[in-house]
Amino acid sequence: MSEFVYYDLKSAAKMTPSLPIQVARELGRRIVAGTFEPGSLIDDENKLADRYQVSRVVIRDAVKILVGKGLLDVRRGIGTKVRPRDQWVLWDDDVLAWHISAPPCPAFLKQLMDIRLAFEPKAARWAAERASDQDISAIEAAILSMEANKNSIDKFIVADAHFHKAVLRAAHNEFLSSMEGVIYSALLVSVQITNQDAAQNEASIPFHREVYQAILDKDAALAESLTEKLLGDASTRLRKEFNV
Repeated sequence: MSEFVYYDLKSAAKMTPSLPIQVARELGRRIVAGTFEPGSLIDDENKLADRYQVSRVVIRDAVKILVGKGLLDVRRGIGTKVRPRDQWVLWDDDVLAWHISAPPCPAFLKQLMDIRLAFEPKAARWAAERASDQDISAIEAAILSMEANKNSIDKFIVADAHFHKAVLRAAHNEFLSSMEGVIYSALLVSVQITNQDAAQNEASIPFHREVYQAILDKDAALAESLTEKLLGDASTRLRKEFNV
């Protein structure tokens, strides 16, 4: 699945990126994918400028972008080195998006699921307590979209993401809303692994509908427990897939 699905879910502005941003994305994808390993030196400015057919100024600006995301470290007399993963700005939208097209990283996925399990059940509880009629309609629309697209892996994943987005927003907590990117990245990567057969989509719809019904009924405790069960099942399937 393309990382652009992530940007669409985030409603990112549609505009042609500058040359430095384009080069930063090319390098960033390779770093996240492990082509450039942590601790290794990337090519110097001249080689990169030649490879991407841009000026050294463009390369320099692209490197600055990746330094800001914690992916690179520039040392005079040494070169430009890939920083360890624990120093990356993992909340950054680009870093999260680049994981979607990279080979799955079990440790990264496990940590994403840990975050989801820590926050999404509470979000469902608060949604049951605070959701407006408009919020309820958005959650229901996502469920209907999941049902309508159950035979398409990609469209179903997007509908699934819209469901979790709607629940987060229904909680009316700005901090939770700011975590949407983590949810999207986790969902877009993990569902590609656990739901490779469209037939598996239909099986997950009743669990989502149960969460929706609990929120509609304003049953906060049930909404929380059902969401925890839903995410716990996904986490278990991921662990089996990676044997961790």
